[in-house]
Amino acid sequence: MAKSTMWITTEHPAIVFEDTEVGRLKKEIWDASDEEIERILEEYGIPSPSELTKPGTYIQTTPRWQVVENRKKNDIVIIPVASTERHGEHAPSGHDLFQVTQIIEAVRRYTAKKGYPVNLVYPPIVYGAHPYHHIGMPGTVIVPQDVVKETLIAVMLGLWNDGFRKQLIINNHGQLWVLETALHEFMYRYQLPGIYQIFDWHRCIREFFTPTEKTKWETDFIHAAEHETSLGLLLFPEMIDMSRAVDEEGKSFLPPGHFDTSVDPYRRPHRWSEGEGHIAIELAATPHGSVGKPSLASAEKAKRPVAAILKYLTLVIEQILEKFPPGKLPPVEEVTLRTAEEMEPYLKWPEEPGWKPVYALPRRGL
Repeated sequence: MAKSTMWITTEHPAIVFEDTEVGRLKKEIWDASDEEIERILEEYGIPSPSELTKPGTYIQTTPRWQVVENRKKNDIVIIPVASTERHGEHAPSGHDLFQVTQIIEAVRRYTAKKGYPVNLVYPPIVYGAHPYHHIGMPGTVIVPQDVVKETLIAVMLGLWNDGFRKQLIINNHGQLWVLETALHEFMYRYQLPGIYQIFDWHRCIREFFTPTEKTKWETDFIHAAEHETSLGLLLFPEMIDMSRAVDEEGKSFLPPGHFDTSVDPYRRPHRWSEGEGHIAIELAATPHGSVGKPSLASAEKAKRPVAAILKYLTLVIEQILEKFPPGKLPPVEEVTLRTAEEMEPYLKWPEEPGWKPVYALPRRGL
């Protein structure tokens, strides 16, 4: 008989954590003093300037020999995905991009100090897929979801061919269903052993975005409002102009209670993306691009959730490497319909004797 899930309660009745290593880590961050949160952020170098052009941070800005040496210590790669999207009058349309890259750069800084730097690639998706209600918004660039899907699949395959067979896809935009489709299509199409995980990172630590006395939030997490603006003020304040913040409110034609907000805090029947027509499109209801109250934002409010996601992603990396050190993967015949014999030359490190590129491997599946 399966063991029943045990829960760790907090002073807030709606906030509970599962009694696992993940849940206990979250509870530790929940209970941490403000001074302890500051210490965590300092360990990860938050805030810091963007490292998109800094030599050695991303695979694309690192000499090839160093990429190979780093892979020997840590063969996990982080793939950030974002969008170009209107985020109000006060914030840049690259808001999603800079949220996710600032977070993964911090994780890399921390793991580098510990001797196992995680590998980062430039975001392959900076023009994302979008829900229908974004249609027509100036500043928002909508790409067909098949383009997003195929781009991600191609990037995953190219990274796998280069020995990065443990892939963490960090999403910072409302396109989760497209990324999930890409991951499963990748597996159907190629059937390659590895570790593949998608993180809708705000939802990973949803408890820290819930309005409570502890978190200091006054509203629910929703697009370009209190929460995202606070993240911008902490992570890239030079791009935020609070003097131009405009508070707006979305319009629903049906009573509340059916559709949840961005991080699913209420466990409602529907995720926000599971319907259209019951709400007005953004262009009609919130033409400035803020679906809420960015005026309530502050950098201070964003510190605890950022500390939580940094510690959580570090835990994920450490647990994967403990179970599967560099070069080790789940058993071929337990996670695919291929054979270990068939895969043997493709699973070697790139360019070592006997290695074959994955593009020579026959496709399997649908």
